[in-house]
Amino acid sequence: MLLLITLLTLGLIASHAHAETVYKCTTAGQTIYQQTPCARSQHQEQLQLTDSAPADGRVAPMPKPPTDGVFVDETPPPQPPRPLPALYLCVRATDGKTYTSTNGHPDSYAAPLGVLGAVDNGLANTYGSRNAAVSSFPELNRGKGNAASVATSNYVWVQDQCRPMSPTETCQALRDQNDANQKAIRNAFKSERAPLDAKDAELRSQLQGCG
Repeated sequence: MLLLITLLTLGLIASHAHAETVYKCTTAGQTIYQQTPCARSQHQEQLQLTDSAPADGRVAPMPKPPTDGVFVDETPPPQPPRPLPALYLCVRATDGKTYTSTNGHPDSYAAPLGVLGAVDNGLANTYGSRNAAVSSFPELNRGKGNAASVATSNYVWVQDQCRPMSPTETCQALRDQNDANQKAIRNAFKSERAPLDAKDAELRSQLQGCG
């Protein structure tokens, strides 16, 4: 009778207690809990989680495993859009034509006054004054007159004027550069494509900020 009571008691305890095996898998600094054995490349540790009923008959909640790696989100966070590069719309001082540049303060350069249209220096003014060249032929001016004044007096220092481009203008300029670079890639030989491919990668990255 005592043996029968003992067996019944053990069976009753077993009916209220259930042990579940959970595998703790660790790899590359991440920890994952699962009900199946770990892969061979992972470090495995078995855990016994017991769901036992309390004395009052209520079902106790199953203990929660640690939160370090239970739910592993391997999706990389979205990268913020790259800011647009600073481009400037510049006006060339010599002819008034526009161009884009990454430098808003280009260096000054010497330009002939005749190109700028500032003066009309005729032959009489060039060769008729006391300090001017003696002849229009350079080989006859050696040691005569002041040939250097002819070259320096007709040049002036100028600088192109630039202003920052708006985001809309910047995106349009990048698209135009990309179209021109794509055309150059199609027409280039294989040995010439390395710098063009590098520029293509840079333009694609910059255009991500245009949406």
